[in-house]
Amino acid sequence: MTSLKTTFKTAESPFKSDNTASNMCGFTLMNNQVGAIVAKVMDRLDNVTVTPLPSMIRVDAKGRMDVVYAEIDDEAGEEEGWFNAAEFEESMSTHYGRMIHEDDRTIMFANPEDAAEFIGFDLKAT
Repeated sequence: MTSLKTTFKTAESPFKSDNTASNMCGFTLMNNQVGAIVAKVMDRLDNVTVTPLPSMIRVDAKGRMDVVYAEIDDEAGEEEGWFNAAEFEESMSTHYGRMIHEDDRTIMFANPEDAAEFIGFDLKAT
């Protein structure tokens, strides 16, 4: 009697781990009036992709992305200073990449090395 040996191979998962740098950063916003205004302003940037979803708005960028508060103020028809870091934090659900708040903007960096100069971090080993 001859035995048959069957070999099964599992397909490679599309959700496998990948630790290579994506050069991407971004955040999610609540899908409300303020979130829609922020998304509209961010969508004007060449390196930014805005994806509206039913309960949130994704904002993804390659490299670096600046959320300039004065541009949000203008789009909302509000006085300068209406939109700030606190308002941004309230509208934002999550983020990825390095985030730095300054007086007039929030900057998102895909790579920590790019953010190092803003936070005074020396990347050279001592």
